[in-house]
Amino acid sequence: MPSIEDLLKADAKKAPISATSGTPSTTERFDEKMASIHISEKEHSTKSQAETAHLGYVDLASFAISPEALTLIPENQARTLSAVAFLFLGSEIRLGAVDPADPAVVELAYQLGERNQAKVIIYQITAQSLEKALLLYAALPQIKPVVKGVRITDEELDRYRALTKNFPAVQKLLLTASTTDVVTVIISAALELDSSDIHIEAEEAGIKFRLRVDGFLQDAATLPPEAWKKIISRIKLIAGLKLNITDRPQDGRFTIFLKSEKIDVRTSTLPTAYGESVVLRLLRSGAIKIDLEVLGLRQPVFEKLRKEIGKPHGMIVATGPTGSGKTTTLYAILLRLNKKESKIITLEDPIEYKVEGINQSQIDHTKDYTFAKGLRSVLRQDPDIVMVGEIRDLETAEIAIQAALTGHLMLSTVHTNDAAGALPRFLSMGVKPFLLAPALNAILGQRLLRKVHQACKENVTLEADVLARVKKILSEIPSNSGETVNLEQATFVRGKGCDVCNHTGFKGRVGIYELLLITPDVEQVVLAGSVSEYQLRDLAKAQGMVTMLQDGLLKAAEGLTSVEEVLRVAQE
Repeated sequence: MPSIEDLLKADAKKAPISATSGTPSTTERFDEKMASIHISEKEHSTKSQAETAHLGYVDLASFAISPEALTLIPENQARTLSAVAFLFLGSEIRLGAVDPADPAVVELAYQLGERNQAKVIIYQITAQSLEKALLLYAALPQIKPVVKGVRITDEELDRYRALTKNFPAVQKLLLTASTTDVVTVIISAALELDSSDIHIEAEEAGIKFRLRVDGFLQDAATLPPEAWKKIISRIKLIAGLKLNITDRPQDGRFTIFLKSEKIDVRTSTLPTAYGESVVLRLLRSGAIKIDLEVLGLRQPVFEKLRKEIGKPHGMIVATGPTGSGKTTTLYAILLRLNKKESKIITLEDPIEYKVEGINQSQIDHTKDYTFAKGLRSVLRQDPDIVMVGEIRDLETAEIAIQAALTGHLMLSTVHTNDAAGALPRFLSMGVKPFLLAPALNAILGQRLLRKVHQACKENVTLEADVLARVKKILSEIPSNSGETVNLEQATFVRGKGCDVCNHTGFKGRVGIYELLLITPDVEQVVLAGSVSEYQLRDLAKAQGMVTMLQDGLLKAAEGLTSVEEVLRVAQE
């Protein structure tokens, strides 16, 4: 490539040309050559940058960009990020960017891959190349925006609800419904029956529909196997999943829009022997608009917990297995604390419900955004109250404990069987006892019980051995617990079963709880280091803690649930 000095010498030797002759002058020829050299040198520099960064380079001026690729990114976003999608192969997307290292471009590539279930490869391009690609947006056909989700009118929903009040009715309706209506019918039935999850499973004999109601899976309906392809295609279409992928799991989401509320539906597919297993989880925003008072906390426990959440700092931990209502309890506490003078931030995986006035952040392990890293960033936001969805490792535990010790109220969950098990769990993670003891305020253990359907309940007389066991357990309730027990006035019930409760005898759920307060005596045991779960439980009982089993039997004695249900869920 000739240097600028060589070109100057060559042009100086040429005779000047008249401007009136129509031939470019020396100055004009020189300007054209300088522009050409500038573009060539810029392109050469960009190629070098791409090679250094181990990226591909593409000149979009000579590349046939497909409209399908161009429409993957809105024009305003492409201009803002100086990036454009230039090739879309279904399983692969190629993205050209002026600055491939820009975090916003990296985030765009991630979103494109997630949205389209495709691999995204970033290429280096020049600004001039980008401008030529952006001109192609003007030639794209105008496409009306698509609203993602399933719109079900209240009238349509009411019509289906009237026909899906029990499982036999659901079966009858599904047999005559079109493929499009099958999804609407099963969702309508799930909403009518207060189901939390819809399970659609391909089996050899047919397609099984099951609903999880009050924590129990119940068979709702069955369709012939030949309907499977149409049904799974319909579900994948509305959930934004790849229709041709059947050999690996997929996750998606869609929204049901109603006048009264918006329901998010998380969709998961899993390959099975006869097709795929599909689970639709219904996330109703109204489900978290719940007061702490109605969760099932008995008055003495409620008053103690209310005092603990009123403290300006420290840690409150909810424990229990998956599906025990821990998240609902934490949301109820947050709603009680959600005031304009408080800054509340949550870290969740995932964010299941949106709460106005609370800053909610979702963990993303694919981008190395973990609970620990997120918590570090959250604490720089000067929050008053922080909720961490789950503490499962030492790093997260240590940061949460430091936050609790430095003026923040921390809320979180730990997977243990009961309240006393949380302390040994923290120590097994490697948390130092001298930090753990002063950081913790209270530990709330919990489970969920099914409530007896009040419309079809009947009184029962317990068998002698069962009654003796109930009396023994309730007689051990500490005298300093604030509870009074009068078995003479106890009324034990069960549900006979009816069409409304689908002949289960249960309708709705209620929590049972045990609250372990970190008193000076408990703190001393923790500081000793070798803490035993049984030792802590006995100490907590001596200080007035009512166990989950005792709490459940008290509710059974009041006719809220059955003794069999309590003994099934809570054991010591």
